[in-house]
Amino acid sequence: MVYFTSDLHFGHSGIIVMQNRPFSDVEEMNRALLRNYNSYVHKNDTVYILGDVCHHLPMDRANDLIGRMNGKKILIRGNHDKKYDENLFEEIADFKTVSLNGTYFALMHYPMLSWPKKNSGSIHLHGHIHADGNYNLQNRDEHIFRYDVGVDANQFCPVSVNQVLDFFKGQQ
Repeated sequence: MVYFTSDLHFGHSGIIVMQNRPFSDVEEMNRALLRNYNSYVHKNDTVYILGDVCHHLPMDRANDLIGRMNGKKILIRGNHDKKYDENLFEEIADFKTVSLNGTYFALMHYPMLSWPKKNSGSIHLHGHIHADGNYNLQNRDEHIFRYDVGVDANQFCPVSVNQVLDFFKGQQ
């Protein structure tokens, strides 16, 4: 299976208050995010992480947490991503396009107003804005094929390619 996620912000205590995340402290948040992630993503799954894996963490601690995340990880860098151990990822990029299940996806940490093949049914996946689920619903209602895969918009869990395709089913 293929999954997407973004904006975990492991180690960032401030994000709990800034985004009103339901955790009492950063350790609880880190545990919950890692548990949620690993309950979806398994060893042979591929996951595109669209940036901001960690923030305010020493590199050895960040690498330890990333190493405990299941799956074949592809990082699309976000504004808070520093130099992680590159061996923890299959690939690291700033922008990527992929075709999955017959659909073209444009992947970037930041939301874009336009993206490759936008007028041909492609879907843009991003993070960065820490939206809630209403953002994705509004985009769909307006026939904008842009989806925030960030944990704040997805019950602190990754989303599968099938979930995204089902979300937009009948719209394309």
